[in-house]
Amino acid sequence: MDWWALLRPAQWIKNGFVLLALVFSQHLTDPAAVSRTLFAFVLFCLASSSAYVWNDVIDAARDGLHADKRDRPIAAGRISREAALVLSLLLAATALGGSALLGAGMLLCVAAFLSLQAAYTLALKHIPVVDAATLAAGFVLRTAAGVVAAGARMSSWLFLSTFLLAIFLALAKRRSELAVLGADAPAHRPALALYRRVSLDPVLALLAVLVVALYTQYTLSSEVAQRLGTARLYLTVPFVVCGIFRYLFLIYGRDQGGNPTEALLGDAPLLACVALWAATAIVLIYL
Repeated sequence: MDWWALLRPAQWIKNGFVLLALVFSQHLTDPAAVSRTLFAFVLFCLASSSAYVWNDVIDAARDGLHADKRDRPIAAGRISREAALVLSLLLAATALGGSALLGAGMLLCVAAFLSLQAAYTLALKHIPVVDAATLAAGFVLRTAAGVVAAGARMSSWLFLSTFLLAIFLALAKRRSELAVLGADAPAHRPALALYRRVSLDPVLALLAVLVVALYTQYTLSSEVAQRLGTARLYLTVPFVVCGIFRYLFLIYGRDQGGNPTEALLGDAPLLACVALWAATAIVLIYL
């Protein structure tokens, strides 16, 4: 169904970042915190779908030049831009109204997310590096919303890990777009004209190392061990290492970095790394 496809439900997995604080703040056994966090997850699904629809309305012409995106409902002409715009506004209003029920902090997170996505679609995605940083900031806001919902606090570890991982994924997406679109890349996304002149490979390698190094340092921190009640969180590091390098393999070996969600859901080894990391972390922290 075109209207359902317009919401991009597969992309809702990105809102899993909302759940991180619930686990690592040790609130997973608190029913109230769990219900608030799940509600926040739903709110960000609505907000992100609103942003996707808005993006498709603005980018309909450019999407028509893309091999995969040309079949999107708006670009293909199956849904009018006017009707899609109304849907986007309704989703945004519902997300904002629902967030108000969880307090000013959640309302601020959702409002900032929607504003950031609107600015990204209209201007920021055309500025190299700023576009990737904007996408990363969206993931940080998801994580911050989870912190607010769980009644926790944003640690420097959580902030930096989220930002570095997200900017790694954003630049991997740009590299994949260059590989798929070739000489037509700038016509689809003007920022790609500059990305073509500078190799993103060493940047991705550096970010991969930074993500692994930061997470490893987090697991070995005595302050973290004391707060979480376990000094064995380092047992989750192999899953992070394997996951990062499996994703690099997908980028370079299969040109699948253009859609992180599709890469995750479509690759059993990568999905296993994420699932085992989450399961191991939960067992170590709570059992």
